[in-house]
Amino acid sequence: MLLLCSLKGMSQECPTLLFPQDGDTNVPVDGVIRWTDTDSELVTSWAVSVGTTPNGEEFASREGTGRNNEYRLPCGIPGNTQLYVDLYIFTLTQGFILCESFSFTTETLTTPPECSSLTLPEDGSENVFVGTDLIWECSTGATGYNLSVGTAPGTYNIVPNAVLDAGELSYDFLDDLPPNQDIYVRLVPFNENGQATCEEQRFRTGDLIELPECSFMLSPPNGAQNVELNTVLTWNAVDDATGYRVSIGTSPQENDVLDNGVFSTNTTGITQLEPNTVYYIQIIPFNEAGNAQGCFLQESFSTILGCGPYLDQEGNTVDLRPPLDFPDAIGFCGTGEESTLTATDPADGYRWFSVPPSGPEVLLAEGPQFEVPDEGDYRLEIYNILNDPNDPDITFECSNSQVFSVSQSEQAVIEDTDVQLGVGVISIEVTVSGIGDYEFALDDPEGPFQDSNRFTNLPIDNYRVYVRDKKGCGISDVLVEPDLTLEGFPKFFTPNGDGVNDLWQFILPPSGVNPIRELYVFDRYGRLLKQVDPLGGWDGTFNGKPMPASDYWFRAVNNSNQEVRGHFTLKR
Repeated sequence: MLLLCSLKGMSQECPTLLFPQDGDTNVPVDGVIRWTDTDSELVTSWAVSVGTTPNGEEFASREGTGRNNEYRLPCGIPGNTQLYVDLYIFTLTQGFILCESFSFTTETLTTPPECSSLTLPEDGSENVFVGTDLIWECSTGATGYNLSVGTAPGTYNIVPNAVLDAGELSYDFLDDLPPNQDIYVRLVPFNENGQATCEEQRFRTGDLIELPECSFMLSPPNGAQNVELNTVLTWNAVDDATGYRVSIGTSPQENDVLDNGVFSTNTTGITQLEPNTVYYIQIIPFNEAGNAQGCFLQESFSTILGCGPYLDQEGNTVDLRPPLDFPDAIGFCGTGEESTLTATDPADGYRWFSVPPSGPEVLLAEGPQFEVPDEGDYRLEIYNILNDPNDPDITFECSNSQVFSVSQSEQAVIEDTDVQLGVGVISIEVTVSGIGDYEFALDDPEGPFQDSNRFTNLPIDNYRVYVRDKKGCGISDVLVEPDLTLEGFPKFFTPNGDGVNDLWQFILPPSGVNPIRELYVFDRYGRLLKQVDPLGGWDGTFNGKPMPASDYWFRAVNNSNQEVRGHFTLKR
């Protein structure tokens, strides 16, 4: 069921599920849930919960996907199990909003799972920190893991045998491992079909090294507001740390600005931030022993008011940029014409730039009018000057811009029209000349226009064709009147029994030689009424009944297999 979510004074349609559908079966245990995307600026993230009961969360609890509209099922999903999924939208103003709940059943597994490899530390690693945790890859289809750890092959004196759930992909030792010692790990995934046959993995510990402590933001501090856009992000330096892993995002679920960036000092340097935006930041110091433990604090700050679009306190979308309606392609129509452009959208200021194929833009003029020097690409920027509501002495620009191309063009010259007759229909093809880029319409100078110069399957009638230059250099038109007179085929007949024109038939040429091999008569809907004897004719009946006065069509094939199509009238 698709719900509509109310987002602070405006309606935001929730996504539509793409795969799997509610009630689907045989879904892969490592399958991907997909849904439609959104262009809404209010939605900063999606989130998914997965469980074995309605609203259950044992496999995923509102796990964020950022703006990525898909989610891979987490490790440890069992086979032949009905799963319940809740799909959420996350907005900064309202948090999580439930959009859709659905369920499906996973595939039935018939084989044991495959073996899993250690990822921390990797098999064969040397000089591993004695306080390390074990982390391993998910084994698809596994419902659990048997873990044994020891200081000699086949001797598991550290962990004799730990049975772990499918979702547990790590193990935290109660005590530090012995330093400078080979450590042997036997990790065996299993499911209802049995267990994998896996070899031992080995790593060697190093000397005793202490992990660094956690860090916190200094500038801007946690919760700061009106932060300048060119600020320097710094945090407290930590003893024994050789570096810092930093993640920055515009929502708590997404590191869309910086994802696990590594810095050797306690600063990012100058960061260009967006106005009126909340940023979330997490810092994890590390050294040779590993990452600082327990550094889960996510700090935040907000930047100064900007041009938008952004949400005000009432939840309304605010955009302080001036609206701009300017074409993306402009043509100068003919030679000798003044090449002056005028921006008609109201604004406090106007700037015109050239946009060369390579190299930086160049400011050419300011003001609403612009004398174009030559063909090429340009950019119009319009802007308003606004006062900071918190400090009237501070002003800032809000701008909008449009890149456009300028080239020579001209109105089309219509050279010819070609009309082809069909059974009750015609096609029209227009031939034009000129240097412009043209589009075509029928009977209305306002369109709709099409790029093709050919119109097909038109009812037989007169038409006016309009040809418009796409860059605004005028519209040409021509009246097309189909010529339905074909030699030898009468335009009408009167089957009223008076002995005159009672039959519609082909009129032999002066030579007396009949060139027609086949002759067919159709009604206006294309239904075949009669295959006519080329030496005979049609009396205006169908299945013995007189046909009404109307227009009819014919198709003739001559002895050279050439077709002739036409139109005639039955009068009574």
